[in-house]
Amino acid sequence: MLRRDILKALAALAAIPSSAFAADAPLRKGDATPFNAQTVKARARALAEADYAPRPTIPPEWQNLSYDQYRKIWFDPRNALWEDTNTPQRLDVFPPGLYFPQAVEINIVEDGVAGPLVFDLNVFDKADQFPDLPLNDHMGYSGLRLRADLLGNGIHTEYSVFQGASYFRGIGTGEIYGLSARGLALKTGDPMGEEFPDFTAFWIEKPDSSDKSVTLHALMDSPSCTGAFRFEITHGDVLDMEVESTIFARTDMSHVGIAPLTSMFLFDATDRARFSDFRPNVHDSDGLLIHNGTGEVIWRPLANPTALQISAFGDMNPKGFGLMQRKRDFSDYNDLEALYHKRPSVWITPRGDWGAGAVTLVEIPADLEIYDNIVAYWRPTDPIAAGSSHEMRYNLQWGADPAPQPSELVRVTGTAMGARPEGGLVMVIDFEDGQALPEDLNAIDVTLRSSTGSTTPGILQRNPETNGPRLAFTFQPDETPVAEFRVQLRMKDAPLSEVWLYRWTQSG
Repeated sequence: MLRRDILKALAALAAIPSSAFAADAPLRKGDATPFNAQTVKARARALAEADYAPRPTIPPEWQNLSYDQYRKIWFDPRNALWEDTNTPQRLDVFPPGLYFPQAVEINIVEDGVAGPLVFDLNVFDKADQFPDLPLNDHMGYSGLRLRADLLGNGIHTEYSVFQGASYFRGIGTGEIYGLSARGLALKTGDPMGEEFPDFTAFWIEKPDSSDKSVTLHALMDSPSCTGAFRFEITHGDVLDMEVESTIFARTDMSHVGIAPLTSMFLFDATDRARFSDFRPNVHDSDGLLIHNGTGEVIWRPLANPTALQISAFGDMNPKGFGLMQRKRDFSDYNDLEALYHKRPSVWITPRGDWGAGAVTLVEIPADLEIYDNIVAYWRPTDPIAAGSSHEMRYNLQWGADPAPQPSELVRVTGTAMGARPEGGLVMVIDFEDGQALPEDLNAIDVTLRSSTGSTTPGILQRNPETNGPRLAFTFQPDETPVAEFRVQLRMKDAPLSEVWLYRWTQSG
């Protein structure tokens, strides 16, 4: 599947209604088989020992549905698994078709056995315009959605979705879907093309009546590898996912992305000239945040370049990284439909030592906001050899600001830039107000470096609206096509702010 097809699939997913009116046809389970903690791992290991074989597809008539036609079939939540029971979760399924040509196996685990959900077209409601389509032996559901009573009002609302390749999404209570995570990224940005592993089967453990969490297992398959994943998902103001994964390599894997995140960044105040738009910002995320193994906190504002751009932040045993949406006010976006101010940030905390590697940021040119063009992941230095396995554990948190914030550091809250009439660029960095800030900003030392070109000394002033410091300086490119910047506020040789890193390119 091509990258743009994957991204269109996520857009289609967001458009599927979560409520409907249909005949009563609850989800049904088939014959059960034994299940334990090693079931998925054993299956992934055995699968990796055989040649990759693509899964069979649903009838072409389903695959050829238009976007508008696919939106005319949806799941009726009255048919959800565990509806009208004391089980605190609800499980919905998604129809096949359009960008989802292959079914996924969905199993329900209870009392040590797993029963597959049997495909039944009657669990869906359809508009009158939805066509009559043939079925074959390979029909099945394309993914699943989890719901719970998040507000304590008896209404079960969704908080996580698994659908499309190895993509999944989550939200904290009161948020709306934005960026996505994946089980694995392979060859992202590679000239030979990206490989998209698929989650081909899921096992969901039935939660007890008092459980706030649900445990989900996933089997992954692709030409390069297989994988066994375990997710422990706990909803709340911040959605928490504990992830354990084991990758089994079919081939030598040198370009692997662990804990990948995929997001959208179209424009902000760093480059308004390319887009005529009534909104001041359009993005699901505005920066990459890294807490590296040496204790530095790095903020890298995102960009929408005119040519593919890949940045690698080398590290040893990172403490965490994530894609953040720091602008949280409606006025930051002025968008009544997209509601970008309600989209989550995601923070990844490694469990155990990850060793040597690099937090990698891929920025892909985009001209429309429907395309996710930002990818961030951990790329291990050592390749994964064919026939070997690789284990990773990490935590994913989805929320407004889930990253830990060192009390002694002030955050970057905004970046803006624009041309000066007399030449060069004015660059402006806003920092938040904080207890560590001195009343007299003259006591602050500014570290400002650029790799090429020249800069004026930075001017630090108090922003009257935020009461935080604002640093402004002028950059003269001097015909250079690319420049790397590093800025930090310091006092008495100690860091006072995050490190601001930015890559400027002449073409945007």
